[in-house]
Amino acid sequence: MKQRIKRSYRIARYVIYRETLVDKGDIAWSFTGAFLGVGLIGLLNHFYLPARDNLFMLGSFGASAVLIYGHTQSPLAQPRNVVGGHVLSAAVGVAICELIPWADWEWLAGALAVASSIVVMQVTKTLHPPGGATALLAVAGSEKIRALGFWYVLSPVASGVFLLLLVAFIVNNIPGNRSYPARGKWW
Repeated sequence: MKQRIKRSYRIARYVIYRETLVDKGDIAWSFTGAFLGVGLIGLLNHFYLPARDNLFMLGSFGASAVLIYGHTQSPLAQPRNVVGGHVLSAAVGVAICELIPWADWEWLAGALAVASSIVVMQVTKTLHPPGGATALLAVAGSEKIRALGFWYVLSPVASGVFLLLLVAFIVNNIPGNRSYPARGKWW
């Protein structure tokens, strides 16, 4: 019995270790993709808006960058999930923000926006974890973000997602050992 436990432990450790190995070439391409994708959004923000507004630089884009540049084969990193997760969650967040008066019920609006966005992503099969943060930002973001209303869905969310995916399509397909989207199916 003791030998079987030791053997099972060794196998489990090996499997977990193998799953966390990253090719050194992938590290450079992940860095390049994330730098260019997030950098393009920041550049757009810099020239389009005053520095204090920072509307295009959503925190959820950083989390998406981890998935689409660092873990390209994950189902959660595929273009359908990235687009659907962010855009649908943004729409849900704005709708919740419009329905619930902000000043008195901010805790309820935030919780409802995230929970509802998860359900919408599950129903549409576009689960993308950063989408929850996108929904929350629609409710708990700055006054300038809340003032955008449903324009928030188009800009900064849809435009930012477009830039991230454009860079992902280019950068992730340059090296021979990487391909994005997985199995060539982007939708």
